[in-house]
Amino acid sequence: MQSIDHARRALVAGGALAALVPARAQFRVEIAGIGATQVPVALATFRDDAAAPVSISTVLRADLERSGVVRTQPADGVADERSVVDLGAWRAKAVDAVVAGSVQKLADGRFDVRYKLWDAVRGDEMLGQSKVVLAADLRLAAHRTADEIIQKLTGMRGVNATRIAYVIKQGRRFTLQIADADGEGGQAALASPEPIISPAWSPDGRRLAYVSFETQKAAVWVQDVVTGERRMVASFRGSNSAPAWSPDGSRLALTLSQDGLAQLYTLASAGGSPPVRLTTSSGIDTEPVYSPDGRTVYFVSDRGGGPQIYKVPAGGGAADRVTFSGSYNISPSISPDGKLLSYVTRQGNAYRVALQELESGTSIVLSDTQDDESPSFAPNGRLILYATRQGGAEVLMTTTLDGKIKTPLVRIANGADMREPAWGPFGR
Repeated sequence: MQSIDHARRALVAGGALAALVPARAQFRVEIAGIGATQVPVALATFRDDAAAPVSISTVLRADLERSGVVRTQPADGVADERSVVDLGAWRAKAVDAVVAGSVQKLADGRFDVRYKLWDAVRGDEMLGQSKVVLAADLRLAAHRTADEIIQKLTGMRGVNATRIAYVIKQGRRFTLQIADADGEGGQAALASPEPIISPAWSPDGRRLAYVSFETQKAAVWVQDVVTGERRMVASFRGSNSAPAWSPDGSRLALTLSQDGLAQLYTLASAGGSPPVRLTTSSGIDTEPVYSPDGRTVYFVSDRGGGPQIYKVPAGGGAADRVTFSGSYNISPSISPDGKLLSYVTRQGNAYRVALQELESGTSIVLSDTQDDESPSFAPNGRLILYATRQGGAEVLMTTTLDGKIKTPLVRIANGADMREPAWGPFGR
């Protein structure tokens, strides 16, 4: 899919599996709010919405639909948050909740975004909020509104107000982009004529680690996302790639080939100290990722013949194999609760996003596309962001954990490709 793919090009595909895991019980991940269990919500177009620089209603509707836990329908008969709503009539239409609001430009140029959420089943008001924001923050106000509604309706924390990072390739130029969770409102963190790969968010959301080839070799950098200040933390002999943050942000796990074959190491995220070797094998070890409790590092290795996902104690020790379904599994991502593993698996000539329950080993394939890459869990663990190819271009998609609701994010104009996505943490 991409010109530089550190996993597929580094690992040797093929080789027979030493053992196959027998068929397991039904996949047991609890997926609330999918399909028939989505909350049906009537959403009115906000009063004076068209006069604002950003359509709050449009952003809000897209956020709610993408969450997988809400199903929206128009509510043309509702004007704004001050309206008297006939909740009984909506209840008769099998609608559980109603949302209406308004956008008003104030004398100082700011905007007052107001809304109410009514419970059509119980017949009362559930939530009412007002946000006074600058024009530049209207999208963020809509995202936060969506998150408040989702949490009130489901008890699940929304992720629309979080951020993602990804790489844009346009011609021979690469840009590390930071954007809203829907891919909109992007700002360039770094632009370069040389490739940029493997962005990874620090746990506090203040820094990004990534690999840049600007010095004519793969080196790992850490950049402050607010100030833009950046520092090279790994430029050892050979390749330096695939950085991953420890849960406390103090260390990075990464892949180094300074001693020959690519192996896993850890080093202080601030740099300035020698790396500590984590794995020693006769194969290639790469793509490390920490478990949420910091005790385990998952990674990809071809030590058994073909690329599979393994795990090793964060302090070093014997590695255990994790994936057994299929002969080619790469790009691990661990859910925030530590119970699920998302990864890319090869099926024939297709590379697809899969999901495995770590306790049972049971797995399912979520996508039906051909060139999927870089799965990344949302910070609430209910969505997965990944890159794929659609309409001749590389794009970003989200999927629910059962694969039933897939949503493409905004596309970049002029044929640019979007790749290497990483979903940031809560806390914006």
